[in-house]
Amino acid sequence: MIDPAVADGGSGAGAGAPRGLDLDRLAAYLGARRPELAAAPLRARLIAGGKSNLTYLLRSGGHEVVLRRPPLGHVLATAHDMAREHRIISALAPTAVPVPEALLFCPDTDVIGAPFYLMEKVDGEVFRSRSQTDPLTDGQRRDLATAMMDTLAALHAVEPAAVGLADFGRPEGFLGRQVRRWAGQLDQSRSRPLPGVDELRDALAGSVPEGANAGRIVHGDYRLDNLLATVGSGTSAPDPAAAGEAHGALGAGAPAGPRPGPVSVRAVLDWEMATLGDPLADLGLLLAYWTVLGDSDAVVDNPVADGLGPRAGFPSGTELIDRYAGRSDVDVGPLHWHVALGCFKLAVICEGIHYRHTLGQTLGGGFDRIGELVAPLVEHGLRAVRER
Repeated sequence: MIDPAVADGGSGAGAGAPRGLDLDRLAAYLGARRPELAAAPLRARLIAGGKSNLTYLLRSGGHEVVLRRPPLGHVLATAHDMAREHRIISALAPTAVPVPEALLFCPDTDVIGAPFYLMEKVDGEVFRSRSQTDPLTDGQRRDLATAMMDTLAALHAVEPAAVGLADFGRPEGFLGRQVRRWAGQLDQSRSRPLPGVDELRDALAGSVPEGANAGRIVHGDYRLDNLLATVGSGTSAPDPAAAGEAHGALGAGAPAGPRPGPVSVRAVLDWEMATLGDPLADLGLLLAYWTVLGDSDAVVDNPVADGLGPRAGFPSGTELIDRYAGRSDVDVGPLHWHVALGCFKLAVICEGIHYRHTLGQTLGGGFDRIGELVAPLVEHGLRAVRER
């Protein structure tokens, strides 16, 4: 999903470097702070898949690391926060939650034009397309979904204060602020009529639940293709107790053909929207991906969730929640409001990406269809928020 013309580059901003990086400035910055990562020639490749923050693989001498930076242009306030991503993966490193090892954070926008951070690269795959998930056996797809939910339960079990994240968010009033925040983001991304979206916003705002589970670490965009996993011979079975030993970065596409062997989640990625709040928000958004984008006739072969959900042979959303509930002390309760919030949030994100695409501020392919996902998400969100 990345245009080869912008995907790979050598040293220097004008020598074929991917858009969004100035390799000369980056090499000078690293030379002063992490010289082992600045050996010439410094090369970079834009990693496919992300629709928001940009992720690059950097090669320097014998080292390979991953760089994350915000998208190009139209960056919404409070979104794409590199400092928060760097802080939370640093804090979670010693826990049962597998995260990439944080290597360096740079707040200086003069280096590449935006704040960025570096993290360790570890082998694994991001499963995001049918070409990757179809070769998996039924058992492997079930194991991958199970590991996804076990990892989420492990995240929600982490005590924020125990890892230095007591001030990472404001749990009180979290759900109401979520509605207001995404309503504000929507207003900054409006470029066309969006039938029903204001009705969904108002329905959510008028029925905010109390949020009895507030105070947990919330990922904010938890889904299958924000996990780095291994499937096949030579991997180890999922073990949340040991998962903190496995750090990761974005991986390559899966090879064609069946691959016998167990499943392991190696890292949870893309922490830009993490905070302290109600863990049901993670479950609601996951179901929006899984049962709306992953199992709806309205969004077949969509560029966001083509390889996940029941349509791709994975367990149902109900089975996912049952697995989570069996391994968590979180009261899952009625999730309809949280699914509606997930649909609203995802619709706003897709509309923001669509808007950036119309401005020519996206890199790679697939962005021309993102705008098509907004209407079915709004429709499903309206149905969900009306449930009792």
